[in-house]
Amino acid sequence: MARGLLRKSIYKSPAQLRLMQAPGDAATAALAAMASAVRPGVTTLELDAIAEEAIRSVGGAPNFMLEPGYRHTICANVNEKVVHAIPDDRPLEPGDIVSLDVGAVIKGWHSDAAITVALPDASRPDRTERIERLSHVTEQAMWRGIARLATASHLNEVGSAVADYVRAESDYGILEDYIGHGIGRRMHEDPPVFNVPVSRRGPEVKPGLVVAIEPIISAGGIDTVVEGDDWTVTMADGSLSAQWEHSVAVHADGIWVLTAADGGAAGLAPLGVTPVPIP
Repeated sequence: MARGLLRKSIYKSPAQLRLMQAPGDAATAALAAMASAVRPGVTTLELDAIAEEAIRSVGGAPNFMLEPGYRHTICANVNEKVVHAIPDDRPLEPGDIVSLDVGAVIKGWHSDAAITVALPDASRPDRTERIERLSHVTEQAMWRGIARLATASHLNEVGSAVADYVRAESDYGILEDYIGHGIGRRMHEDPPVFNVPVSRRGPEVKPGLVVAIEPIISAGGIDTVVEGDDWTVTMADGSLSAQWEHSVAVHADGIWVLTAADGGAAGLAPLGVTPVPIP
């Protein structure tokens, strides 16, 4: 989820980094539970309940509920709905692509993560190929941004890595109005994490930096509209969309993906990066 940012110190102490592992684990559990449950016929309201149970079962609370006026655990963005979509009772259908965005808070520390799931449609192989390709490119763009964080001197190198991959692999649109962010005592903190190159270098990448890297990609243009519920953001041209996100910590020995069960090892191995657990 990407709303307003809180301005505060962006670097955490080693002890604070360790405290961020628990909410990361809670979000990881919620993502896994939803991924196991997604299928045609399931509603996003049902997935919302599954995510809430997974978070509360490990002693966490859904941090999206802390956003004024938002009463759900997840944002569930189906097809042309790109971010902040409210879960509803529409059953998912073959050929849908759904992004599931979730976060948790434990002892005042936050996590934020998202996956995209493509539901194959055997009667429409072209549609299945399109949605699977869109999700794959978005996920791989995220991993390239995370891998760049491991070697970057300044944060805005991440956006260049994301955009370079997307533009080399596709003609997809990279949303610029919805970006990643710092995370810690609040779900949304400075610094912003862009998904495209920008003129300034951004803050130094050094131990204590924790950011949510979240490319949000459209199969068409990048213009969006906010629906009448004042939350759901839809692609203006009706294009399909995808979002992948992880919360990532930089520490003295390397990086660690807080919202992946293996710390990001599987996603980063093909890119030559080995994540290191927070000591």
